[in-house]
Amino acid sequence: MRLALVLFGLASLAWGADTRPKVRAITAFINIDPKTYATEIENTMQFLNSAREAYRGAGFEVEGVRIVTQPFTRYIAGMKREEALAFFHKLDELSTKLKYAPNIGTAMLGDGDDTSQLDLLATVLATTRLNASLSVAGEDGVHWRAIREAAKLIKNTAERSSHGGGNFNFAVTAMVKPYGPFYPGAYHLGTGHTFAVGLEGANVVAEIFAQYHEPREAEKQLAAALTKHMRDAEAVAIKVAGTSGWTYAGIDPTPAPLGDVSIGRAIESFTGGPFGVSGTMTAAGIITRAVQSVPVKRVGYSGLMVPVLEDNVLAKRWAEGTFNMDSLLAYSAVCAGGLDTVPLPGDTSEEKIARILGDVASLAYKWQKPLAARLLPVPGKKAGDRTEFDDPRMANTIIR
Repeated sequence: MRLALVLFGLASLAWGADTRPKVRAITAFINIDPKTYATEIENTMQFLNSAREAYRGAGFEVEGVRIVTQPFTRYIAGMKREEALAFFHKLDELSTKLKYAPNIGTAMLGDGDDTSQLDLLATVLATTRLNASLSVAGEDGVHWRAIREAAKLIKNTAERSSHGGGNFNFAVTAMVKPYGPFYPGAYHLGTGHTFAVGLEGANVVAEIFAQYHEPREAEKQLAAALTKHMRDAEAVAIKVAGTSGWTYAGIDPTPAPLGDVSIGRAIESFTGGPFGVSGTMTAAGIITRAVQSVPVKRVGYSGLMVPVLEDNVLAKRWAEGTFNMDSLLAYSAVCAGGLDTVPLPGDTSEEKIARILGDVASLAYKWQKPLAARLLPVPGKKAGDRTEFDDPRMANTIIR
């Protein structure tokens, strides 16, 4: 098997050598007012379109642009539920028209925050494209009340959305700081007019791991490759900031995968076996250390993403049972993985979801590292059934 994987990696290298990673997202952070939000967002799109052209001019492919507002609870304060829901649907329609990915920020940051809007949020997640998050751990420790509320929100969202897919746009975050560009956990609390950049760099890891299998050399070469690409990406961001007046928050060098641009396949070329075999943790550590050595202004997770359903190889290995939630939590001790797009049986209880979230929060707080969870209970499905998500960004797999 190792020979086959190595040959595949060398073949990939032949056509993709020194290929730049794609810019997954240029993410803008703004404050909006319900009375003037359309103008504010249209102005932001002018900036994002110019930033996208700057990256294209520098030889980067750009997948999309994103806009994150201040926490939504701030601008719907005083609205009736029906008014707030109508506003969110208008925000969703505008994002479709202007072609950006929308995020309405975090619902809770502290354990004592108001929870009265969480039921509304479940409906919003189930009926729109809006992204949101909720924090369950910070510098003050694990937020156990928030964990219980997050578990209830996940269950409510699953029951109200097609195949439970609304939870794909919701992240439970732990020790995640503001201005990270990756969704759904992106948020901010500041004045806005700030942007960050995230790259889809799993192909870079694949190129290096196809050539180098000795851990020290692999880490050295990966750090050098990532540094080259991230410096180029940051140079564009700095230039954009200098000419636009927008503040550059940083870049997340996490080598994000998507579909066939697979971090699972990259790691398999290093270990010589299916994702989850011995050596997978070593590869996770190599990637994370290399990422964190990159000399750019880093934001976000700055580690390794292991999204089960966003990576075609990971989705296949999940179905085969080569790794599980315990594996992902173990790898999270040396990376920033968490439990990302993990499908669950539809009858998974709030109590069990809360225990899972508690494990993620406890691990994040213990090691002071950003972790997130996107858990996807699928109504009507049980262990052994296959998911039927209709989101083109997600592969389908077997529920375990």
